Amino acid sequence: MKKSISILKTVSYFGIFLVALASTSCSSDDPATPVTPDPPVVVPPVVVIPDFPGPTYADNYTSIASWGSRSQWNLANVHDPSVEKSGEYYYMYQTDASYGNAHEGNGHFFYRRSKDLINWEFMGSSMTQAPAWVKDSLNNKRARMSPALPPITNPNYGYWAPCVRKVGNKFRMYYSIVVTNPIVGTDTNTSWSERAFIGLAETDDLASNNWVDKGMVVCSEPDGVKSYVRNGGNDWDAYFKFNAIDPSFIETPEGEQYLIYGSWHSGIAALKLNPTTGKPDKLKTIDDYGVRIAGRGNVGSNRWQALEGPEIIYNPDTQYYYLFLAYDELSVAYNTRVARSKNILGPYLTSSGSSITTGAECFPMLTHPYSFKNHTGWVGFSHCGIFQNPTTKQWYYASQARLPEGVPGINASNAVMMGHVRGIQWTEDGWPVVESERYAGVPTTTITEANFIGTWEQITMNYQYKTIQKAVTIYLTADKKVSGDATGTWSYDSAKKILTVNGVKCNVSDAWDWELATRKVTLGYSGLTASGLPVWGKKVN
Repeated sequence: MKKSISILKTVSYFGIFLVALASTSCSSDDPATPVTPDPPVVVPPVVVIPDFPGPTYADNYTSIASWGSRSQWNLANVHDPSVEKSGEYYYMYQTDASYGNAHEGNGHFFYRRSKDLINWEFMGSSMTQAPAWVKDSLNNKRARMSPALPPITNPNYGYWAPCVRKVGNKFRMYYSIVVTNPIVGTDTNTSWSERAFIGLAETDDLASNNWVDKGMVVCSEPDGVKSYVRNGGNDWDAYFKFNAIDPSFIETPEGEQYLIYGSWHSGIAALKLNPTTGKPDKLKTIDDYGVRIAGRGNVGSNRWQALEGPEIIYNPDTQYYYLFLAYDELSVAYNTRVARSKNILGPYLTSSGSSITTGAECFPMLTHPYSFKNHTGWVGFSHCGIFQNPTTKQWYYASQARLPEGVPGINASNAVMMGHVRGIQWTEDGWPVVESERYAGVPTTTITEANFIGTWEQITMNYQYKTIQKAVTIYLTADKKVSGDATGTWSYDSAKKILTVNGVKCNVSDAWDWELATRKVTLGYSGLTASGLPVWGKKVN
């Protein structure tokens, strides 16, 4: 939680000089004129900002990536995070993933905890092995196929994307277990992989790590439209209707509960749950598996959707449901989109009013592969968990981001996955923007126009597949002009903390310059263009 501090900023903080101007009085040469002594010069006290002890852990964590160094991981080896607060701690749960597969053989759905969202303690796994019901359900369904298929004796499992939420007095974990064996044969280029399952576990206390498994919630189910035969590795026209991975849970203000899930196959589904059990009341027909609330392109004829990782929240301040989505492949191109609706089942609309429920391309875009100067930058930056500080009501964005491919001196640099936690701000018209720098608990200060004068790096993130969007240098001058690699004007509304740069309104925040060799406090801004593209900036001098 940020602490409010009202201060005068010194040179060491934002490079602003405070000059005390001394005034002098001149006496008359007439000796009859009384001499008024000069008033004493009052020099305002200079408040020196103590060094802020911000985070110093390295983005390249390969030297501590092994399982034996897990106590030092902090936010290293994070993928598909879900964050929930319990007591004084935030708990973060994730997909089974780590650099060099250091996690293998040590359980599943790893988690860590933090009191401040900056320093995270790795806690281990929340599941030791796949529940027996997964294999039983898989083989029961195989036996009922036409023609019937033999059981898979030792299924290969993947453990993906848990979602943890407090519901009433309990905590629920909706988790994905994917059977990666081909439906028939041994070649996934000629047969689709077997089905995925979403299960449910519950606990009274996240600190106890005592999860009680409640069984299956939903699975990938064929609808009879497509065959399980696959026509090569580039065939994404899948056998199952909705892919039962990437669960997200939401309870509406009216008390209705929904599971939001799906990836690549036919888009994103919303499945109504029984509030008591946390499961659907029935799964008898394909219609019982949920309704599609988001897709990409021609969702009626092509199941290749290239979107996944749905996360849904309700913001009572705007009275909208917000559906966050991960677009494109996850290693480099991953980027985050958002749409909103007044109704939990949609239609979910873009900032231009188009419906992603019927396949429109989703904007605004919130994250994209990017690079400020003097840093490799980050790619594969999506599949977010959105959460809120229950006391301050501040919203946060958490996801993984990867180092780019081919970083010199790092073997398999694109497998380096660092967890990013960032504040969310809200535009005047009710859209979320993600802060340009990661959260570091920087004290909140009083920001004035004078603070903006100086040198900035700015990134306008055009959408380009697998292409890092790089920063340019601009200068904001006292005459309200913008110069450098972009030209124009700027202004600042101190009441709203909105900086307008060349017509783009940006939310301003005290920030931590993560890209510097010796990190320090700075200012950052984040906004959206009229077409829904993010604009990020940070002050460098």
